[in-house]
Amino acid sequence: MIMIDKVIDYLNELYPDAQCELRYNKDYELLIATVLSAQCTDKRVNMVTQELFKFYDIFSLANASLKEIEDIIRPVGTYTRKALYIKTISEKLVNEYKGIVPNDRDFLESLPGVGRKTCNVVLSNIYNVPAIAVDTHVLRVSKRLGFAKENDNVDIVEKKLMKLFPKDKWSRLHHQMVLFGRYDCKSVKPNCLDCKLKNECKFYKTKKN
Repeated sequence: MIMIDKVIDYLNELYPDAQCELRYNKDYELLIATVLSAQCTDKRVNMVTQELFKFYDIFSLANASLKEIEDIIRPVGTYTRKALYIKTISEKLVNEYKGIVPNDRDFLESLPGVGRKTCNVVLSNIYNVPAIAVDTHVLRVSKRLGFAKENDNVDIVEKKLMKLFPKDKWSRLHHQMVLFGRYDCKSVKPNCLDCKLKNECKFYKTKKN
């Protein structure tokens, strides 16, 4: 397995100012954007949320019709289900927390369309809660670098990363691994030759052989 310090140093070199690429101005905007990002690119989500939040805030979303929401979020895919998620989430936030996204994991994970990954993204960015959100990029990078096994699911990978890396690095590490997976250690045609981790990388060694 690659030395943890080496990974931290390299990711700091590549992405010293790593942060969430979903655009938001309010806490509920990040929550909704993250829900919309399932099976969709951040770039497309940002285009959709820019339009959505031009017309709606959390209170008007709670009162909007599903069709009104669907018409705007259609480009993100599975938009009928996601529209229902958005309306239900908005209603619950307005009715139970006056429109504020609470620092309450149990409540957030009880919302439709909000799993552990989404919850980790929101709590980490809004409340600075140490967390590692394992998305498709973090999952792929973790397995390629030998931090996890091929058949490990996202929950197992999260636990393994939390054991391997210092707690004060978790939130930043998540953003760095997302960007590393998105732009360097890509699913197709990863940039292995220029990677400073390649000599210890499990994936690169297999690829060479």
